[in-house]
Amino acid sequence: MMIERVIQYAQTLLKRAVSEGDITVDATAGNGHDTLFLANLVGDDGYVYAFDIQKQAVDATLHRLLDNALEHRAIVLKDGHENVTKYINKQVAAAIFNLGYLPGSNHEIVTKPNTTIQAIESLLNLLKVGGIIVLVVYHGHEGGKDERDEVIRYVSNLPQKYVHVLRYEFMNQKNDPPFLIALEKVKEYSIES
Repeated sequence: MMIERVIQYAQTLLKRAVSEGDITVDATAGNGHDTLFLANLVGDDGYVYAFDIQKQAVDATLHRLLDNALEHRAIVLKDGHENVTKYINKQVAAAIFNLGYLPGSNHEIVTKPNTTIQAIESLLNLLKVGGIIVLVVYHGHEGGKDERDEVIRYVSNLPQKYVHVLRYEFMNQKNDPPFLIALEKVKEYSIES
């Protein structure tokens, strides 16, 4: 048996959670890879909401969808993921975050712990039972360790009766390798902000 890399394992978890017709969220659209992946999973009756605050990321994601003729399965929003509830009021099957910065762009524009946690909280309320939120945590940049620590603190205190929290990582790799946090909603409940 081969151990899956972090990105591969994220995709494995998403495949298990998403069915055709589902609503999904790419909370950090970036270069559009996860948006495209989700667009393939949801089929013509499902939908992906992709969020990014950078025009470069929105454009890259739109181009990736257009190149694959899947633009009709997604809406790409130039907005922060903390505003997810402005756009979605239906149950969500899955969401993915890549915390850090947009590869190939300004490394000073990074995800922030307060907006990330706000988005996680909103998505947990929208998530259907059996749904999953996957966070790929890149923490080797300025401010990355603070976000990592605050996110870990937040998810570690989620009630296990309602949410299972998994951490998946390679422990012997150098240079702050990314790791994965997965949140599976196992029982219906609502988080108060």
